[in-house]
Amino acid sequence: MPLLSSPTSRRQFLAATAGAAAATLTFPSIVRGAQASGARPLRLALLSDTHIPADPAERYRGYSPVENLAKVVPQVAAAKVEGVLIGGDLARLEGLPADYARLKDMLAPITSTLPVGMVLGNHDHRANFLQAFGASAAAPVANKHTSTVDKGGLRFVLLDSLLSPNVTPGQLGSAQRDWLARHLAASSATPTVVVVHHTLGASDGELVDAERLFDVLRPHKQVKAVMYGHSHKYEVKERDGLQLINLPAVAYPFADSEPVGWVESVWTSDGVDLTLRSVGGNQAANGQTTSVHWAR
Repeated sequence: MPLLSSPTSRRQFLAATAGAAAATLTFPSIVRGAQASGARPLRLALLSDTHIPADPAERYRGYSPVENLAKVVPQVAAAKVEGVLIGGDLARLEGLPADYARLKDMLAPITSTLPVGMVLGNHDHRANFLQAFGASAAAPVANKHTSTVDKGGLRFVLLDSLLSPNVTPGQLGSAQRDWLARHLAASSATPTVVVVHHTLGASDGELVDAERLFDVLRPHKQVKAVMYGHSHKYEVKERDGLQLINLPAVAYPFADSEPVGWVESVWTSDGVDLTLRSVGGNQAANGQTTSVHWAR
């Protein structure tokens, strides 16, 4: 996961992890002592499915991805968050270089001051993405954009479910699942959130190895939640003690009942408060907070 930042602050965002099997990245800390103890809540902006095209006039279902992201970026910049996570489908359809060039330009007001982590979805192109944004450290799994973020007494493991550009299903693959199993087994009891693009059901367009992912996660009780996008739906549910957080799309909804926008989140070791910030679609729940708790 690239940490995108201004050249003067980049060193603050990168941290090597001795003996770890993953490239571990650390969000900056204002009150380092409090955050190291997990006492201070961690504020993150959560986005997904931006679907930015090279052509700003492009629309889908009457929505403009470019206009929507243009509304979201200043909201995120004003929200006093400490970092941003974007859950995949960054580009419109095939992950063209011009798509990422426009996305990079649009994100500049926040990437110049905040660390931004991205996972890849089925409408992304791994090589084009890395060419545009670069990689902050060597990936722990070959041909996968996988990394770990430690912050505020929490750990976020970012996975790569991109199977092929513009092919709807996703797949982690055995190498990434094996790495994840080893990484979780070797890690501490730090509350952990797994971030992936694809939804975790059994239909043809979802994560084809979702059940094998659950098999990996189930023995590791430090894993508290899985966060994903793909469905353009905002929903929080639970399975086997895991909290499943489905982020809304920035670009457009698939159903008129769904919002378009982002989620302002406040994390502690005990859970997360999720506040919807909608900029379009069904805005009935705009500003409402969903509190998610888990056992230590």
